[in-house]
Amino acid sequence: MRAFCLVFMFLLFNARLTPAWAQYHYQSLMNYLENRMLAMEERISLWHEQSNRYNSELKDFRQQATDLMERIGKDHGKLRLDLDGAGVHVERVEREMDYIETQNPPRPCTKAEEKMVEQEGTPKHDRKEELSPVTDEGASGGCVDIVSSISAMKILKRMGSPKGVWTRDAVTAKVYMFSGTEGDTVHEYSSVSALSSSPASSRAISLPTFWNGTGNTVHNNQMYYVSEGTDVRVMKFDLHNSSSGDSAVFPVDDRSPVYALNPETVVDLVADEEGLWALYGSKDNINLAKMDANTLDTEQMWDTGCPRGNAESAFVVCGTLYVVYNTRPPSRSRIQCVFDVNDMVTSEEAPLLYFPRRYGAHSSLKYNTQEKQLYAWDDGYQILYKLTLKQKLWV
Repeated sequence: MRAFCLVFMFLLFNARLTPAWAQYHYQSLMNYLENRMLAMEERISLWHEQSNRYNSELKDFRQQATDLMERIGKDHGKLRLDLDGAGVHVERVEREMDYIETQNPPRPCTKAEEKMVEQEGTPKHDRKEELSPVTDEGASGGCVDIVSSISAMKILKRMGSPKGVWTRDAVTAKVYMFSGTEGDTVHEYSSVSALSSSPASSRAISLPTFWNGTGNTVHNNQMYYVSEGTDVRVMKFDLHNSSSGDSAVFPVDDRSPVYALNPETVVDLVADEEGLWALYGSKDNINLAKMDANTLDTEQMWDTGCPRGNAESAFVVCGTLYVVYNTRPPSRSRIQCVFDVNDMVTSEEAPLLYFPRRYGAHSSLKYNTQEKQLYAWDDGYQILYKLTLKQKLWV
């Protein structure tokens, strides 16, 4: 616009000139305008050419992207089929392994006369044990062992709900099964072999109150379980007399689950050589409490520093807590945090062990002090793990 104004003023100025000069200047102006128009046409033509080229390149790119996405989709489908095939092969191998283990159970870590499943009618305390040094003097504080490995495993049976508890009393050798995460009935079996027989014969025990979660245990012919109502109460049931004993409100600030992967369990009761323990959640960590097995009084409490996230279960051996972790899509369970109430073992010194890959995640792990075995419940399967113990490093 400014250029045309200048041209107009130039024309007005030259209108005063002589006709010859006016003719000359008019021709010069026309030449100038024509050159400018030609330059603009060239630029417009160049812009159209570049625009057409860009459009052509964009179409080519879109076509290449479409072809690439189609190839990726085909490759993804093929990979998905390969993974499904691999999953089928893995499941087949696991079934074959289970069958082989059923036909040829793994050898336990003790001598030949010591079996992971005891002989019918033979009390455990009547058989000779030849374990590598294992002291059983928890009452006097003489238990100085730590778990060094998982030496054997036996898949006993599959029965009941996906989650539950099964455990064996170290005194009577009787087995007790809590199927599910709540109820008022417990099944008692005379032995592990009686449970493994088909059909299994059991005695149903009705409890005076409902049990909640998978924190139940049996210790010295006494059953301990957690009953939730307006408060969290630890209950004691005498199995010899089939009568209720003491009960106590457990001092928890809130009802956070002790294990993130088993939210039904607020308090987990476990037993070892030193007596009865309770595990409970507090903020982001797992806490441990020592309880009097007779009065249910809480004697001492510890913040273990073991996180609740991705924890599935835990057990105590000789006053040392072992927390087992997993992932929400079930993987291999592993002991990833260790806490010793006597400060003799740290997580750095303790071996971090992996459990054999099985079906899902453990809903409970109960330690038997006489056999040095874990009674595990995994997706409805009842499993035995044989532990190898060694003396603590500072002993």
